[in-house]
Amino acid sequence: MMFLQKGKNGTGKNYIVAKIFMDTNILVYMLDKFDENKQQIARGTVKSIVENGSAVISTQILQEFYNICTTKLHLEPLKVKEYVHNYSENLEVVQNSTEIIERGIDISIISKISFWDALVIAAAEYSKCFEIITEDLNDGQIMNGIKIRNPFIAEK
Repeated sequence: MMFLQKGKNGTGKNYIVAKIFMDTNILVYMLDKFDENKQQIARGTVKSIVENGSAVISTQILQEFYNICTTKLHLEPLKVKEYVHNYSENLEVVQNSTEIIERGIDISIISKISFWDALVIAAAEYSKCFEIITEDLNDGQIMNGIKIRNPFIAEK
């Protein structure tokens, strides 16, 4: 679903901001000191999406983010918990219901992609996002009406 934003105190021009779903890898790269180039791109991408008020993630993204940051990046668990809390307080978070999980299964079977990638698409579809930011799917591809964008593609 797109949402309406207004100027200060309800005045000014109204405009619609299209929602963008951010995959786990984008959030993880923001903290990954091992690839400074991807870190810089991820930080710029996330900053732009968040400032625009269009950022969407899901409970799956929060879970994966915590797991990867604490196991692969070896970050302090309580610090990562702070990030999770901040994301959940400041971004739109889709709760992965049984409906979304079943839709993810369908997408996985039909599109022949991993269940976890399909679950991202299902959550983005449920929240009516027009774009998914990820490096895990094909840049420019349209899946279930949602455009896939890989912000790192120019670097490959």
